[in-house]
Amino acid sequence: MDSNENTLLCWQLRKSNSRDSMTREAKPESHVTELPERVTAGSGRFSLSYKPLDSGRSAGMHCLTIDTGAVVTTILPDRGMGIWKCWSGDLEFGWQSPVQGPVHPSLVPVHDASGIGWLEGFDELLVRCGLHSNGAPEFAENGTVRYPLHGRIANLPAHRLDVQVDVENGILDVIGVVSESRFLVYSLELQTRYRFRVGNPVVEVVDTVTNQSTQAGSMQMLYHINLGQPIVQSGAKIYSPFRILTPRDTRAMTGIDRWNQCDGPMSGYQEQVYFMVPLADEQHWTETMLASPDESYGFAVHYDTRTLPFLNIWKNTSAVEDGYVVGLEPATGYPNTRSVEQKGGRIIHLQGGESKSFRLKLQPLATLNEVTQSRSRIERLQSIPGVVSDVPFGS
Repeated sequence: MDSNENTLLCWQLRKSNSRDSMTREAKPESHVTELPERVTAGSGRFSLSYKPLDSGRSAGMHCLTIDTGAVVTTILPDRGMGIWKCWSGDLEFGWQSPVQGPVHPSLVPVHDASGIGWLEGFDELLVRCGLHSNGAPEFAENGTVRYPLHGRIANLPAHRLDVQVDVENGILDVIGVVSESRFLVYSLELQTRYRFRVGNPVVEVVDTVTNQSTQAGSMQMLYHINLGQPIVQSGAKIYSPFRILTPRDTRAMTGIDRWNQCDGPMSGYQEQVYFMVPLADEQHWTETMLASPDESYGFAVHYDTRTLPFLNIWKNTSAVEDGYVVGLEPATGYPNTRSVEQKGGRIIHLQGGESKSFRLKLQPLATLNEVTQSRSRIERLQSIPGVVSDVPFGS
């Protein structure tokens, strides 16, 4: 089915029965519920697919796939609007997790007594950590889990899901709404907007988190963007402009001279994490990039530092079978326990009804020229020498 009759087309794939703060910039002239396979827009055409997953640990989930002609992206509405993988030409961007997902959130024991049950569903290219907490697990005095690893949002389903196409301008938006709440404690709502442009490989992300309560509340957000083979190999390199770089702990301190270099797969490798205060341009945007060893391809992340003022770099170059992966993580703070972040002033406070928006762009780099351009942009952002801490965080 091709369709280009109206300026704005809208398909509502999920309809909420609860309140949400979803807004529309314009009223759609067309409203249908069955998603077409193709939509002609601008100077090209989008291909679309919304289908159920019916086998193994994915059974009961749906995935939404958008093809702009330059990038194919699979979104997981049932996993906090995460992105499972994307493809540009023959290149796959994501990683090979040993959990072999995507995993239905009902099978992920987020509140497991260990505090790390979240790891049983960890499989995506982009997974959000938050909203009430986003870092290491924290325990109460009696040993029970107070805040589980990386929070709850990644294992909550979107209760509203829309696809809108601006035919004239060749723009497709995927809009999802996810609620994270606990009666008498807090009520937060995430509205995600993915924007795709026909013929363009960049995936634009705008997230708005609203405190739905009448009472003041707080939140955290971390974008766990994960890449493995083929980009990550021995000699792959991270480029990122920074003001301050700090190793998380003594383990990370041992590799501080090679913080931006990746090793080949190594069984038993223990993760290294680095905390960064990035440098940005006059519009407060910055860029970080992971390049293959020969820099013939890579992946760039652009983000607005006004609400994402920190970057965390996670290197987990263990055996491929155990999860060979590197993370680029723009965030509101560091992935410490919530109490540590609160003491450090890195918690976002929201009055009742108040919202905060977060903006980033994901850019697969499929050629040497694209990698070179990204590297040049990053080098220009490094306008002053970065300071590398010679002691771990908190020392």
